[in-house]
Amino acid sequence: MSGFKRVRRSGLAVATFTAFEADLLRSLAGQLIELLRNEEATQPTGDPLEQLLDFSGPTTEPEDPVLARLFPTAYLEDEEAASDFRRFTEATLRDGKASAAAAVIDALEEAGLGTEPEDGVFIDVELDDAAAMTWMRSFTDMRLAIATRLGIEDGDEEHWHDLPEEDPRSQVHAIYEWLGFLQETLVRSAA
Repeated sequence: MSGFKRVRRSGLAVATFTAFEADLLRSLAGQLIELLRNEEATQPTGDPLEQLLDFSGPTTEPEDPVLARLFPTAYLEDEEAASDFRRFTEATLRDGKASAAAAVIDALEEAGLGTEPEDGVFIDVELDDAAAMTWMRSFTDMRLAIATRLGIEDGDEEHWHDLPEEDPRSQVHAIYEWLGFLQETLVRSAA
């Protein structure tokens, strides 16, 4: 686990993953896409102008806690403004997050990740600045999803490090930390 490094000659951020690590990233990105696409994100309205302009996004906070965290309510004090803001922006935000996760999958597969990852195979990923930003955003979304599902909060690191290794939450928390490590090294390599 080496993380990302900047290659001076090419200017690219580069990381080498084992096939298992690359497949895990692909799986996490795929799960994020599925979550973003499964909950109904649009509600048709009767307004012909809105239908023409496609302002048909949802007007209420998502029921799934992860989606509620990824798409928080913008105006806590003004329910109508919050509803309008969500209707005009959430569908586009969902598409952007899903596209970023799909870009992670595409980059991994273009770098050689097959459908059946093999032991001893390494995947070299090279990202230009635009791709690095996309990956950073996707890492943020993946980490928020895991943190929400596990109930991770600021200052509770000791709790997570004290969990026995056989506790499945400990393993998922290790993935959360690994994503944080990857994101940190990618940020440093882009600086």
